Amino acid sequence: MRDRLRVVLPVVAALAIVLGLGWSWWQSLVPGSYSVMDMGYEDLGGGPSMGGMHHEGVSVTSLVADPARAADVRVALTARKESFRLPTGEQVDGYTVNGTSPGPVIRAVEGQLVEVALTNANVTDGVTLHWHGVEVPNAEDGVAGVTQDAVAPGKTYTYRFVASRAGTFWYHSHQVSHTQVRRGLLGALVVTPRARSPLRDVLALSHVYGGKATVNGHVGADEVPARPGEKVRVRLLNTDNAAVRVWVSGSAYRLLAVDGYDLHGPTAVTDRAVLVTAGGRADLEVTAPARVELGAAALVVGTDVPKGTQPTSTLDLLAYGTPAPLGFDPDDADRRFRYSIGRRPGFLDGKPGLWWSINGHLFPDVPMFVVAEGEVVRMTISNHSGAAHPMHLHGHHAVVLSRDGERATGSPWWSDSIEVGSGQTYEIAFVADNPGVWMDHCHNLPHAAQGLVAHLMYEGVTTPFRIGHEGNEPE
Repeated sequence: MRDRLRVVLPVVAALAIVLGLGWSWWQSLVPGSYSVMDMGYEDLGGGPSMGGMHHEGVSVTSLVADPARAADVRVALTARKESFRLPTGEQVDGYTVNGTSPGPVIRAVEGQLVEVALTNANVTDGVTLHWHGVEVPNAEDGVAGVTQDAVAPGKTYTYRFVASRAGTFWYHSHQVSHTQVRRGLLGALVVTPRARSPLRDVLALSHVYGGKATVNGHVGADEVPARPGEKVRVRLLNTDNAAVRVWVSGSAYRLLAVDGYDLHGPTAVTDRAVLVTAGGRADLEVTAPARVELGAAALVVGTDVPKGTQPTSTLDLLAYGTPAPLGFDPDDADRRFRYSIGRRPGFLDGKPGLWWSINGHLFPDVPMFVVAEGEVVRMTISNHSGAAHPMHLHGHHAVVLSRDGERATGSPWWSDSIEVGSGQTYEIAFVADNPGVWMDHCHNLPHAAQGLVAHLMYEGVTTPFRIGHEGNEPE
């Protein structure tokens, strides 16, 4: 009997392992076409359910800007897959918008209705445009398979939204985004306030093409003229997958805004860098001449000045500026969610590997965070994955309440792209005031393609679009 057990038990154990692996493999498989509303599990955050993920209600297609209102700004953009040259002559095999990368800067005044007609010239995978940081109606969010179908070659799709907030934003494809964005399908969107600013506006869009760091498409340094002593607002955009440390030589600076939200009571900074996360933006006030360093590239404002020593410390936004009312009480939250980022072995759509996890689960078994319009939402984002993750919530800005238990004491720090380092925990809060089905994902876009993506869904909102259908592949 003992001899039989010695033979049988290892066989049973091996069979259990094989069956367990087989079950995990089977559970990881993603259908060829699926709705995000059928993926994962419902997380109510302690709030009530009124039907949740499968409640029949309002379609995202109805969540649009006033169709009777005429556009104030009309733009026609054509996306093309092609080889192109940067302004400094370097050849890039990638994507262009109206023949260039970065694409044209779209400019609007706060409150104007923007209408953008996107034509796909020849991108076989299809294209979309996501308005990063702009709180557009959900139908205009530009996420293939969630808010629209990818625009096929030869087709045109029109976006309409009100630029309700002045600030620095950008647009990029959300179809096969980890490839199309990296290779140039992007551009800046600048919304200026109704009241004319005394500061001159200058753009500094940072992007790396095939290992070449650029500012506004220029390798090395881009130069903009300015009179000595002239104060300039430099709008920094980080369109890459990793954070960039920004500092200024030749001038003190003030950090005026983060992710399109002005800071309250900004003061002069001379010896610290600003960390601009992937997808994030920062507006600096500098005095010419100044040299703004963005990693391996720079923006020269006025005459060039010697490159200074990179600061060893970073400006802490928890304490920068002065407090101001939030307009809601984050301690009286209706929903409280946990977004815990880890990494573990398993299967992702049948592929074995070491994958990112959300609350211990691998995609597609990830949470759908469910809210109702008007609720106060509080979320704790923790990261124990061994890598930094720039977390981006579509359709909303959240205020940072604390980092690693240290409460915010400075200006309200509103953000749509938060750098969560490994071992860090952030508490954020926002009001659910923009109904829809919204992505909440890592903006290191290869990480998102490897499963680090969840969704925020409003009760009673549904989507007819499907990932896999019509070639939809948002990440």
